[in-house]
Amino acid sequence: MKKFAIAAATATALTLTMANVAFAQTSQAPMVVAAGEVTKAKEVTSDTWITTKVKADLVTEKGIPGTDIKVETNKGVVSLSSSVAVTDAQKEMAVAIAKKIKGVEAVSADGLKAE
Repeated sequence: MKKFAIAAATATALTLTMANVAFAQTSQAPMVVAAGEVTKAKEVTSDTWITTKVKADLVTEKGIPGTDIKVETNKGVVSLSSSVAVTDAQKEMAVAIAKKIKGVEAVSADGLKAE
């Protein structure tokens, strides 16, 4: 009976050890994926923040039709577009406002219609 108890205890210990190894191996993979997702989330949050900040600054600036200017950001690159015509001065001002925002890598105003 003692031999059976020792064998059962040994088998249980080996099973638990193997389970811990298997769990450790599988639990690390999701953490690596999660780290990549965190980077993507930060990037998206940063782009969203930049878009919101640029839009807010355009809307509050006098002399610019801020509500008519569409703002999109992708990896720090801001794209400005509009369905209404803007003057060259308004276009330059909109670009300058966008460039002042922290995190902006570049600004494209090709989508702004000129008068």
